[in-house]
Amino acid sequence: MIKIFQRLGYQFKEYVLLVILVIVSLISISLSEKPQAKKLKALAIANFAVLSEITESVASIFSGDVSVEELKLENAKISLQLSKLKKVAAENEELRAMINMRDTSSSPLIPVRIVSKLITKIQGNFIVNRGSGSGLVKGMPVINHQGLVGLIMDVAEEYSVVRTLQNSSLNIAVTLQRSNVDGILSFDGRDLVIKNIPTTYDVKIGDRIETSDFSSLFPPSVPVGVVLKKETNELGLLHSLTVKPFADIEATNNLFVIGIVPSKQVNHLEMNLLKKP
Repeated sequence: MIKIFQRLGYQFKEYVLLVILVIVSLISISLSEKPQAKKLKALAIANFAVLSEITESVASIFSGDVSVEELKLENAKISLQLSKLKKVAAENEELRAMINMRDTSSSPLIPVRIVSKLITKIQGNFIVNRGSGSGLVKGMPVINHQGLVGLIMDVAEEYSVVRTLQNSSLNIAVTLQRSNVDGILSFDGRDLVIKNIPTTYDVKIGDRIETSDFSSLFPPSVPVGVVLKKETNELGLLHSLTVKPFADIEATNNLFVIGIVPSKQVNHLEMNLLKKP
């Protein structure tokens, strides 16, 4: 400790000497009664007051660092609370829409909540909080208040696995509502697509897409999405359609399982057509 003070004293010896001389001078001036000394005393006091004010201002700036950090912390807490409130508000809106949907639906709907999202580039799966104990069966369609989400693929007593639209192993028979054009909807790892639609068919951007009457996995006319983009192959014979789903699959938390037990024989055949992950 002594060495530290010695080092500091050596480095700032000129300033220390100046301060000592100023103090001695002020003491001498204050003890003198000469008019010149009084004027010098008044000038010295004024300068000292200015210096003191500047010093206090600088000190207040540095002492304000603590306040700035406290404000930053408080701002972060408020931002977190706002984020939570927005999430709760969005979920409440989702729940209200689903309650209205259940009240107006002609099909039996079993409410479930997502407890885990298992999403990779090509495999999108959810785990929901109900299983066979609640009447869920493999092959039941899964929706939310916006539209189709996926299909129950595995069932345990209290939990089930939902294979979502964003899963390359799920192929869905769909229909373009306006023109009754049929196709197979699949996920290519980036987008939902309907391939191999003849260019002679009437297809427009914005056309609404629903589940087909020819599917045994899904009831007909479940909303799926709209045509977002239309591309033609090199030969100019076929269209590839990019589809924007109605359901916000990544953001959804609450779902309905349509409580329809599919035909075991037909369902078994169609389920076998799904590519295994």
